[in-house]
Amino acid sequence: MSQAEAVARTPRPLWSLGLLRSEIAMTFRRWRTLALLAVLAGVPVLVGVAVRIETGDGGPGGGGGGGGEGGPAFLSQVTHHGLFLVFASLAVTLPFFLPMSVGVIAGDSLAGEAHGGTLRYLLVAPAGCTRLLLVKYATTLTFCLVSTLIVALSALATGALLFPLGEVTLLSGTSVSFGEGLLRALAIAVAVAVSLAGVAAIGLFVSTLTTSGIAAMATTVGLLITVQILDSLPQLHALQPYLFPHYWLSFADLLRDPVYWDQLEKNLGLQALYAVVFGSAAWARFSTRDITA
Repeated sequence: MSQAEAVARTPRPLWSLGLLRSEIAMTFRRWRTLALLAVLAGVPVLVGVAVRIETGDGGPGGGGGGGGEGGPAFLSQVTHHGLFLVFASLAVTLPFFLPMSVGVIAGDSLAGEAHGGTLRYLLVAPAGCTRLLLVKYATTLTFCLVSTLIVALSALATGALLFPLGEVTLLSGTSVSFGEGLLRALAIAVAVAVSLAGVAAIGLFVSTLTTSGIAAMATTVGLLITVQILDSLPQLHALQPYLFPHYWLSFADLLRDPVYWDQLEKNLGLQALYAVVFGSAAWARFSTRDITA
């Protein structure tokens, strides 16, 4: 047996960094992905300019501490410190813009391949069902992190240009250095990215149900909007702790001293549960799919 034949017959590992790198590069080269990232980068600029215009010279910012449980509470702090534009922008984009973008990427991940006729070739060689699903999900999670960091970096640059910097006063009233404030901002960006893991798994599952990328994206975004509405209805308070967006704004607890971990841990556990349930459902559906159809 020749060396080439031996290599060809060697079983491929379940995980392949080469396949992952290729998938990530292809995803971030698409014009749709670049357009989504450009829109996300523009949101902090619009928020920062709007706050600057509203407050004139950046003096009165309206109310100081607040609970920090959403965009308006963070917006009241932006004029006092530009770093708060990072937190305000993440709070503004997390309910819709970020998960919608993730839903578009996840929904098109497999359905787009099926529509383009490339899915059967990926499954035959060199990928395989389980490995392809893992790579698609890892690519979507990468997009979650990149998109969140782009929002944070855009907000940081805009905040530094329009508002003062220096020591950061946390929501609990404790002052920390600007460096520690940046570390907390990075931790918040990671927490927001993790919060999108459930949406990514749902989008991947929906993508296994159809060969139309547009239908998969629309369905995922529609589910997102529906669940957001359900999470806002007081009559459903008993159900809401089990809805994936319920603890999204728990990242505000990272701006307290000491940090409140209970809501953050609940959010992490809930996202992991959705990832396992819908990831398993995606595998069950995808592994029995007739790719020759």
